[in-house]
Amino acid sequence: MRTDSAAPRAVGHDLRHHGDAEVRDDGAALVDLAVNVRQGTPPAWLRERIAGSLAGLAAYPDGRAARAAVAARHGLPVERVLLTAGAAEAFVLLARALRVRRPVVVHPQFTEPEAALREAGHTVGRVLLREEDGFRLDPDAVPGAADLVVIGNPTNPTSVLHPAAAVARLARPGRTLVVDEAFLDAVPGERETLAGRTDVPGLVVLRSLTKTWGLAGLRIGYVLAGPETVERLARAQPLWPVSTPALAAAQACVGPGALAEAAEAARRVAADRSRLLTGLGEFADRGVRVVEGAEGPFVLLRLPRAAAVRERLRALGFAVRRGDTFPGLDERWLRVAVRDRATTDAFLKALGRALDTI
Repeated sequence: MRTDSAAPRAVGHDLRHHGDAEVRDDGAALVDLAVNVRQGTPPAWLRERIAGSLAGLAAYPDGRAARAAVAARHGLPVERVLLTAGAAEAFVLLARALRVRRPVVVHPQFTEPEAALREAGHTVGRVLLREEDGFRLDPDAVPGAADLVVIGNPTNPTSVLHPAAAVARLARPGRTLVVDEAFLDAVPGERETLAGRTDVPGLVVLRSLTKTWGLAGLRIGYVLAGPETVERLARAQPLWPVSTPALAAAQACVGPGALAEAAEAARRVAADRSRLLTGLGEFADRGVRVVEGAEGPFVLLRLPRAAAVRERLRALGFAVRRGDTFPGLDERWLRVAVRDRATTDAFLKALGRALDTI
């Protein structure tokens, strides 16, 4: 694990490249293994709830019921909840509203937190987790002077789930600890979550409802933090930042029935991921290495000539996520979303063909 300075330039990484770029324009007809949104979503019942909210579009959005529902879901008072237009908005709010001098982002991870901090004029430090350590967190590697630390759990793109105790060790008085849990609801039992904790100083937990529920086009997420932090972030939001349909979706997705459905989906993801990992293991003698211990709805793999393999996969009908835009990774890495058995089997056959021709 090492620490790098990353400001104000991007140090060779396109921080604003995301998986959706792989399936735009000429990629629209490809089988999408680049974006980590669950297949078959949003479900019919959720589409109906969202459609039912359209009759109220003439009125300004009222987020009180949705905010209360999110608070109840995590056993928190409403003063600790802020609804946002997706988790990405929360990163912008944190970068603009908090008074920090030495922010640090733990990489490789989702690049939007660093991009937002840099756009807000901050000099950003990087702690780079190492492949030889399995991309596992060592809390002692984070500089003690850092007054804002951002980490994902499970981390995108490595799919590593860090122990909650290790993440909590990053907290200390005078520091804001931001934990991006956008994919935590895809982990069976939501193991290692810090959501709902009030005993960790400076803790800010971000959650997204766009991945499990297929709402990337609607934009809905939320922040769990101390009341003062929530108030400060809220002041940085525009008026009525979350639309009425997104509020209806938020309230629906944290109800008992939805939570049970999400839990079952997480179990299916785990089974589908196991099949994908087993299949990828068949290519070990051809240089394919998968980051061990994957717990998210995606896996990270290293392979020879990954860029050429990615292009060959596109020609065979599959889009995967390039890894070289993540700090701490390079052109040898690809991220692959977990899909159902049939899609996985087809992808593995295509990967074999791609490797044969590279």
